[in-house]
Amino acid sequence: MAVKVLVVDDSGFFRRRVSEILSADPTIQVVGTATNGKEAIDQALALKPDVITMDYEMPMMDGITAVRHIMQRCPTPVLMFSSLTHEGARVTLDALDAGAVDYLPKNFEDISRNPDKVKQLLCEKVHTISRSNRRFGSYASHAPVAAPAPAPAGAGHAAASSFASQPAARTPAPARAAAVAPAHSPAPKRKPYKLVAIGTSTGGPVALQRVLTQLPANFPAPIVLIQHMPAAFTKAFAERLDKLCRISVKEAEDGDMLRPGLALLAPGGKQMMIDGRGTVKILPGDERLNYKPCVDITFGSAAKSYGDKVLSVVLTGMGADGREGARLLKQGGSTVWAQDEASCVIYGMPMAIVKANLADAVYSLDEIGKHLVEACV
Repeated sequence: MAVKVLVVDDSGFFRRRVSEILSADPTIQVVGTATNGKEAIDQALALKPDVITMDYEMPMMDGITAVRHIMQRCPTPVLMFSSLTHEGARVTLDALDAGAVDYLPKNFEDISRNPDKVKQLLCEKVHTISRSNRRFGSYASHAPVAAPAPAPAGAGHAAASSFASQPAARTPAPARAAAVAPAHSPAPKRKPYKLVAIGTSTGGPVALQRVLTQLPANFPAPIVLIQHMPAAFTKAFAERLDKLCRISVKEAEDGDMLRPGLALLAPGGKQMMIDGRGTVKILPGDERLNYKPCVDITFGSAAKSYGDKVLSVVLTGMGADGREGARLLKQGGSTVWAQDEASCVIYGMPMAIVKANLADAVYSLDEIGKHLVEACV
């Protein structure tokens, strides 16, 4: 059965091109278009598409507001189009908080110059997020979620940032995890871990937010985060997490030192490695690798540097990045956790860990943060 798609954009050119690209795939059917957020809501209710592609800046009602209404009235996987700028990153992260599943850069030049590449990527994204629809209605919230408690006044990094006017708490995503039964893995064993390493992809920005906001400011282990994300987005994402969390979060730079209570986010378009002295190495992105940053590379360097003292976590995402790095960690005696299927947006990366028998525990998204606190001495 073809995947039914609703295309939403106020640009007639972009609307036509996206529709043409999707319609060229015999397994995708464009069932309708809309020129603004209000039309998008009406069309979503009437047509019941499997996937919606959504622009942000539109007349009458913007894309983020439309996404919030759609999630409340007829939860549907949404693919946002965004610009590769800091402002585009902020808007995209707000859209993910509102309930969008994934995003693609909106680049008119790429559509004109690289139609085959754009077609492949767009159709792959549509098919991927359509598979989340089987569980989408069961974990999409019908009401806003309360904001995470602010960091204590003395934490020093809870001051207003560029996201101060956009509280991320309006996302339905945390409620998704809370709505599913927790996994039945045993409680974690306490251990003096020297590093917590978390890798994720599709659905990861909201999942990381949910996990990290549960950690106290005095969390005893350093943290590294590997999120598949464009280079223009990671700085804005780190700033957002830093505002919301009690721990400190920053985009990693070459020469940064690991320390307790600090999470370093791998910069987009590059690779992050760690040496035995706790120094972060940022390397250029290798074009031969599909992922920049790559979870396998960071996990592998952690295995080499810290032996059995790493607690690694693989969260929601498509593909199998992280599996081979987790294998190296397991061989060295370190611990590997995976997010459970029910709370994943896309059960790809965690499934690869579980199928390879590498997972020491499988936890729901809502449980991972508290178990990190319990596990780290």
